[in-house]
Amino acid sequence: MPHCTIEYAKEIEQSVSASGLVQRVHAGAVKSGLFDESHIKTRAIAFEYFKTGTGSMPFIHVSLKILSGRDQAQKKLLTRCVLEELKGIDIEHLSLTVDVRDMDRETYSKIVK
Repeated sequence: MPHCTIEYAKEIEQSVSASGLVQRVHAGAVKSGLFDESHIKTRAIAFEYFKTGTGSMPFIHVSLKILSGRDQAQKKLLTRCVLEELKGIDIEHLSLTVDVRDMDRETYSKIVK
């Protein structure tokens, strides 16, 4: 399990597809070795309208929500693996960010039907 949510500037779809982004982030989570691939959930959301700082530099931001209990070294490994996959995207002047957030194990609930 992590829940991987990719937010990105829609304009980058001229260079990389949404499914390509999903594949890269998913692969990075797998490469971390922290999760069984069948438990990784990855999705993407495009933003047509945005502002970054004083301009409009295209961006990709990945939020990785994981169940609490991982140490800082494991979280750093996860962000590094995902960022390495994203660095392969051939777009100049692109902001790439990755963030890990803990989900409380005590309150997380799941049903698969």
